Amino acid sequence: MSYCIGFEPSVDNNSKILILGSMPGISSLQQQQYYAHPQNRFWRLWAYLLQRDTVPHIYSEKLQMLLDNNIALWDSIAACNREGSLDNAIENEQSNDFKAFFKKYPKIYKICFNGGKSYNCFKKYNKDLLQSKKYKFYQLPSTSPANARFSFVDLCEAWKNVLD
Repeated sequence: MSYCIGFEPSVDNNSKILILGSMPGISSLQQQQYYAHPQNRFWRLWAYLLQRDTVPHIYSEKLQMLLDNNIALWDSIAACNREGSLDNAIENEQSNDFKAFFKKYPKIYKICFNGGKSYNCFKKYNKDLLQSKKYKFYQLPSTSPANARFSFVDLCEAWKNVLD
């Protein structure tokens, strides 16, 4: 069982939307990039939703594409034990400190969970935040290649409401 440590958030003072994954998978951890697995549909989805012709090739440009649209990126889990990349293998998770995060970035008001594990971990450690009227929460289907039930078109349909 590997001990996994997540990434720092990609965020700035203009961020209004926060997308939360659970914990980066093996490819992402190795490359030190969010959603680095070539089959993950995250970057393709956001390029489409933001009406970009192509997905940026350079990682910093991918992050900037989100930041330019007031979208921050982070994970519900700061660290955990896990063998492989699947969310159902996560054990002994430790939550990121969302109270401090939201205090530092007060413009954020939409929180989007990329998959069930992200939401369940957030809920486990942040019940009071889920009760807050300040935030809108969106439980969304995972962009992971393991989520074969959702086609790319289905993902786009589910996620597009975030931008309304």
